[in-house]
Amino acid sequence: ARQLHCPPTLPVSALPQVIEALGQAISRTPGCVLLDVDAGPSTNRTVYTFVGTPEAVVEGALSAARVAGQLIDMSQHKGEHPRMGALDVCPFVPVRNVSMEECIACACSFGQRLSTELGVPVYLYGEAAREESRRSLPAIRAGEYEALPEKASLAKPEWAPDFGPPTFVPWWGATVTGARTFLIAYNINLLCTKEQAHRIALNIREQGRSAEQPGRLKKVQGIGWYLEEENIAQVSTNLLDFETTPLHEVYEEVCRDAEALKLPVVGSQLVGLIPKKAMLDAAEFYIKKDKLFILEEEHKIRLV
Repeated sequence: ARQLHCPPTLPVSALPQVIEALGQAISRTPGCVLLDVDAGPSTNRTVYTFVGTPEAVVEGALSAARVAGQLIDMSQHKGEHPRMGALDVCPFVPVRNVSMEECIACACSFGQRLSTELGVPVYLYGEAAREESRRSLPAIRAGEYEALPEKASLAKPEWAPDFGPPTFVPWWGATVTGARTFLIAYNINLLCTKEQAHRIALNIREQGRSAEQPGRLKKVQGIGWYLEEENIAQVSTNLLDFETTPLHEVYEEVCRDAEALKLPVVGSQLVGLIPKKAMLDAAEFYIKKDKLFILEEEHKIRLV
């Protein structure tokens, strides 16, 4: 069977009825299977993880966007997580018997239809980007929602959307869609301040602090924030290629920096799906490190 993975991020978490309505919009779309809903109160964003055929997934994402347009008002939104639109980012990821080219086609179809139907600006990123400067999501989202009025008023070509009007739409903002390989969203919990967590994130993420001060880990994005509801800070990371920088290396590097600052690490969190190989690679690292003897795959995953 042909299968594609779509994890749209929407800036809402405080309203259970809105979260439920968005989930139903996806799960009621023929051919879509909703696998996970991850809502974060402090970050004020929810990630929906669903799979289906390319055609079904585009319809599911559009269904969620229509509901978001009715229930989310970006002009009232506040939250720790970077965001710029009522449906903030909508990637299309190949899983089984689907090419990257098909995922790019899905992103273009979704972007075109969303902009036409709701009259909102849409940007393409990742493999679907039409210019190199737009491959990176943080680059497009720079300044977030609050920067959109200025970008629209200055009308610079580099800020023109790929689809939809080059104007500021207050209730919606702007959406970013594209195609990419599997990304692992992984957060490490710390007993510290937001500033201390962000300092560690700057040390490890590839972008670092600047071009002159790059970070230690390739293909890793990172930010630090504080979760009021949990009374913990997090180093929130995206692993863009777990073969280049594996899960356990991110955890160990954060632990190393935390130890140097005498900050306790109190667990970690996965958001959405993770390839089984990434878990097994981490298991093998800790089996070797701690001189353990584990043969069963299930037990290895439980160890991690």
